[in-house]
Amino acid sequence: MTRQPIGAAEEARALLDALGVPAAALSGGDRIARTPVTGEEIARPVETSPADAVLGIDRAHRAFLAWRNVPAPRRGELVRLFGEELRAAKADLGRLVTLEAGKITSEGLGEVQEMIDICDFAAGLSRQLYGLTLATERPDHRMMETWHPLGVVGVISAFNFPVAVWAWNAALAFVCGDSVVWKPSEKTPLTALAVQALFERAAARFGPDAPPDLSVLLLGGAEVGEVLVDHPRVPLVSATGSTAMGRKVAPRLAARFARALLELGGNNAAILTPSADLDLAIRAVAFAAMGTAGQRCTTLRRLFVHEAVYDEVVARLRAVYARVTVGDPREDGVLVGPLIDPAARSAMSAALGE
Repeated sequence: MTRQPIGAAEEARALLDALGVPAAALSGGDRIARTPVTGEEIARPVETSPADAVLGIDRAHRAFLAWRNVPAPRRGELVRLFGEELRAAKADLGRLVTLEAGKITSEGLGEVQEMIDICDFAAGLSRQLYGLTLATERPDHRMMETWHPLGVVGVISAFNFPVAVWAWNAALAFVCGDSVVWKPSEKTPLTALAVQALFERAAARFGPDAPPDLSVLLLGGAEVGEVLVDHPRVPLVSATGSTAMGRKVAPRLAARFARALLELGGNNAAILTPSADLDLAIRAVAFAAMGTAGQRCTTLRRLFVHEAVYDEVVARLRAVYARVTVGDPREDGVLVGPLIDPAARSAMSAALGE
């Protein structure tokens, strides 16, 4: 007998259970988490109120006060253990990225691999946090440079890279002695819950040197992000998202002399001249324009083609697009999955119309 494949929502719930997300975190909320693959409801995760967000940041600050005193190589051990948890859960977490964000399978797995890679890098970095020893004019004296951790590092991530962006920031922050407060996109809360569960597994294996609330997760919309941006105990905020979001975040951080790491939307272009290697260029253009359904900051949006090669380039691109399979990102051979939600579809339609 042939077993019928389970639905996208049912599969996502099974993955969340396997990854250690408690059932209580997936119900009782007002915002519906859907899979863009079928539009089915997966869960209604409980969101964080602004008041609770403040309390969460305060808890993370207390964790930082303890964590900064743990030797850096020991901090690197926690990140190494987290990398082990990610390796063991790569297939499940990558599949959940596909189901919640709509990425094709290779993209979902690739994103988790990027998390593993940054853990490897950060674990090695934990033994390389050097400071200079400087000569001084005073006899029998020397000057020593020592770098201190910042404190609570805020991370605001976007739906199109729902887990890797957090890991890039968090792995480095942890080895440097900082705690992390994460506000994921309200469009992808479930992968964030899964990552938090995996980190807590690693922390439990690490032992009592890892204080509670070293990683704090805040689920919610812009109002929760504003709390993170404005809180005086968050000296650095790394925010990934639209340029509109960046224009709001940067002045508010500057007003309180906090630091900003902004990775915002792009308007990327390629220029093809008569000397271009068209075989290579066509592949690069197609991947840059269609990868992750064109929903990433590095997506190609503009193509400038010299008139001498224009006709050939257009004809070859038409042929490439005609062969691309758009559909369920879980299926073999599908290269373009769904847009994240109806708003993204409307924005795309408006852009095409314009």
